[in-house]
Amino acid sequence: MIRAGLIALTLLAAACTPPAAEDKSAEAPPEPAAAAPTTREEATAQDTCGAAAYRAMIGTPIAAATFPSTPNIRVITPDMMVTQDFSAERLNVIVGADGNISSLECF
Repeated sequence: MIRAGLIALTLLAAACTPPAAEDKSAEAPPEPAAAAPTTREEATAQDTCGAAAYRAMIGTPIAAATFPSTPNIRVITPDMMVTQDFSAERLNVIVGADGNISSLECF
């Protein structure tokens, strides 16, 4: 009876121990992920908002431009107040005083 109890206790203890760590030294280290942009210049250079798809619209009147209706597109006109929060995924369409699209930026 005592021997059966010791065997059961040994099996229980073995089941509760964590598995042995695998030797991962032979595997190649993972590639570091690209650093997320922290400024509007970095985000625009990395094209995180998809501005490249709309580059042909620069110089056209904003009234003639059509964009998909998503919350990540913002049209900024002269003297317009905008929030200063940074969102690398947001496309900002900058309109000049003449009413034409002057630039596309991600911020």
